[in-house]
Amino acid sequence: MGQQWHNFDSRDGLAAALAQYLAARLRADIETRGAACLALSGGSTPVPMFQALAQQVLDWPAVSLTLVDERWVDTDHPDSNERLLREHLHLGPAAAARVIGLKTPHQRAIEGEGEASARIAALARPFSALVLGMGGDGHTASWFPQAANLPRLLDRAGTDLVAATEPVTAPHTRMTLTLPAVLNSAEIILHITGEDKKAVLGNAIARGYPVAAVLRQSTTPLSIWWAP
Repeated sequence: MGQQWHNFDSRDGLAAALAQYLAARLRADIETRGAACLALSGGSTPVPMFQALAQQVLDWPAVSLTLVDERWVDTDHPDSNERLLREHLHLGPAAAARVIGLKTPHQRAIEGEGEASARIAALARPFSALVLGMGGDGHTASWFPQAANLPRLLDRAGTDLVAATEPVTAPHTRMTLTLPAVLNSAEIILHITGEDKKAVLGNAIARGYPVAAVLRQSTTPLSIWWAP
């Protein structure tokens, strides 16, 4: 299954178009299933899209918002993905949506795997859509190169929905969806910006970057949304 590219001249244009596209997907699932669930990633790239999505007219009480991955910090910490989502998307009418985070009260991420997994298992899946970002090292979700348990995270035959992981190349222990959980989506959207990220993506399969796991698969539609 090939990837469908959506190229834009500006990041603002990309954010606006992607927000409209995601809203249409959510509306369709609400109409057919009575509920919709969107999985989102953190970082600076999606913030304009979050803000644009919050302006969309939707039956927000029927929408669940969750995260692809989370840093193991309190939800009011500046590095928390849940905090980012709440500050930029969970606003106005969109505040009626349910937010299901991955951070649990456990001190260690590995101790929270069971609770985080149960939260994901309780959601209406497949996800209406799942939005990934990508780092300059070719990581996506919290699938980092050199992480000791990367094979577990990317095991297509695995039964885990989430797993704790300790990046070697980034701060904070993480909780992340596994590859099987990511693939259980109506569509995977890779949202990236900049010529450098485009080049990294172009080399991902040849160099064995973690993001190649979603590029190589043929079970879930994948679209790539990019702007310089």
